[in-house]
Amino acid sequence: MGVKQAPTAKGKQAAQGLHESAAKEEKKVEAKKGSDLAKGADRFDERSKSSDGRSAGSKQKPKR
Repeated sequence: MGVKQAPTAKGKQAAQGLHESAAKEEKKVEAKKGSDLAKGADRFDERSKSSDGRSAGSKQKPKR
């Protein structure tokens, strides 16, 4: 849930904390990796690849 969509003040606070925590973790990973992490659709594709290097879409069987 986003910070602005949270129905209560406590929920907004929790969402803000999660957002800040995620940003800090991303900066740490980028510093360790030495380059920026992919964003948007590129990140989705990067994260969806498994250990064999194939994306989830390439493993799906076509519908008949």
